[in-house]
Amino acid sequence: MALSAYWLRDNCPCAECRDPRNGQKLFQITDLPGDLAIVAQREGEGVLEVHWSDGHRSAYPAEWPDERAEGSEGPEGDGRTEQGKRLWTAADFAGGLPEADWATYLADSGERAAVLAAVQRSGFALLRDVPAVERQVLEVARSFGYVRETNYGELFDVRVEPDPNNLAFTSAAIAPHTDNPYRDPVPTLQLLHCLRNDSTGGDSGLVDGFRAAAVLREEAPEDFAVLTRTPVPFVFRDRTTELRAERPLIEVDAAGRIREVRFNNRSIGTLRLPAEQLDAFYAAYRRFARITLRPELRLTFRLGPGDCLIFDNVRLLHARTAFEQDGHRHLQGCYADLDSLASSLAVLNRRAGALDALEELFEGEGLGEYLGEAVTMAEHMLQAGALAEAAGASDHLVAASLLHDVGHFDGSGLKLMQGRDNRHSHTGADWLARWFGPEVTEPVRLHVAAKRYLCAVEPSYRAGLSEASEYTLQVQGGPMEADEAAAFTAHPGAEDAVAVRRWDDQAKVAGAPTPAFAHFRPLLERLMS
Repeated sequence: MALSAYWLRDNCPCAECRDPRNGQKLFQITDLPGDLAIVAQREGEGVLEVHWSDGHRSAYPAEWPDERAEGSEGPEGDGRTEQGKRLWTAADFAGGLPEADWATYLADSGERAAVLAAVQRSGFALLRDVPAVERQVLEVARSFGYVRETNYGELFDVRVEPDPNNLAFTSAAIAPHTDNPYRDPVPTLQLLHCLRNDSTGGDSGLVDGFRAAAVLREEAPEDFAVLTRTPVPFVFRDRTTELRAERPLIEVDAAGRIREVRFNNRSIGTLRLPAEQLDAFYAAYRRFARITLRPELRLTFRLGPGDCLIFDNVRLLHARTAFEQDGHRHLQGCYADLDSLASSLAVLNRRAGALDALEELFEGEGLGEYLGEAVTMAEHMLQAGALAEAAGASDHLVAASLLHDVGHFDGSGLKLMQGRDNRHSHTGADWLARWFGPEVTEPVRLHVAAKRYLCAVEPSYRAGLSEASEYTLQVQGGPMEADEAAAFTAHPGAEDAVAVRRWDDQAKVAGAPTPAFAHFRPLLERLMS
């Protein structure tokens, strides 16, 4: 398959081209020569190596160019358009709403990821049993992102007000709409937390605006086109605020995919267009409005005290039935943004993927022999982690003890037993640094040095080494000289490394009961960056 030279070089993953911590590029596109060309390329052992005309060398996973050549960041792009969503009608939730218990959401990262994924994919999720106390909605927003403060403040109260500046603060019915279309950028997430709802009426409703727009496109493509190309003035003003934004009711991306819906009859200002264009706009606008009112598109439910609804404000239209003032209906709401939710979800998924990869190593390759000892690699590492935990060690030392020998995986432990130092402490620390900070990685990096140090300063320590450990000591450089030992003790991570080393040496008991890797997952997740 032919590849663009500049595209390939622009995506070189090496540390000279990208910061390994955040992936940001370290060069400008204009830094590349005008006659850039591939001099040679070779594929082997899952890697595509490319030699460039300016002397640079790149290495890519062999499958990467084929996966990436025809798309941006995958088939769904950034996940914000209709292509990355599950478009729905009310009947799709006949079996129940996407929801979770608040306490479980906080305690279980998998549950939290499921809730955030529902908001991203279906446009909403409901948290139950959120404490029905004032300002708690802010804590919900901060559980995945940041609160967007507006002229309504950090939060707003949805209840009947004596002098309302917004129809939401009355008992009237409210048709399906999006909030704040007069802002640019508009808050992309809204949260509504029910504190009390014992009035007659006041049921909540949601309509998938992307589905409604897709229906319009299917039934009246010309009307759809009108609404995507006609700028609409949205306006809000009260005694202290005046806000304006001019955007189409339906926004599409460069590929024509629905990306945003702004729909709020109360906030549309006066369009100044020729009569023919106005007639076309209002015909399309009315058709779209009628679609949003179709019963099959509207999901209706009642919020009770402790329910907190999180929904996509540039996709879902929310509504309310009228209610009697025979009781009290009080919601508190706030705004947030999809980018912070998407970021939190991506980090949760990244951590879960890393933990899955570690668990696979323990349950796969970890079942193999451990350097001539009477335990497997997994048994050895699990024992070390359990010993640290039983000793009351800090979380980072438990993690370092559990993971100290990951550098032996991929068969590199055989090199050590064949008389070649595989520098597994450094390899393991560098690999773990993708997810853990130095409080975990440095004891891993120094645990071999700690053995050499202890052999130099504690004769009784060396006498207690197993036969295999004595052998690897020689391969790894033997006991430290005095100057090496002094330099080691000056290292800020030396004390932790010695602690890990001692648990490492004790963790070679055949048949000793140990917890499974899953026992340590919550601890590891807490430490992941």
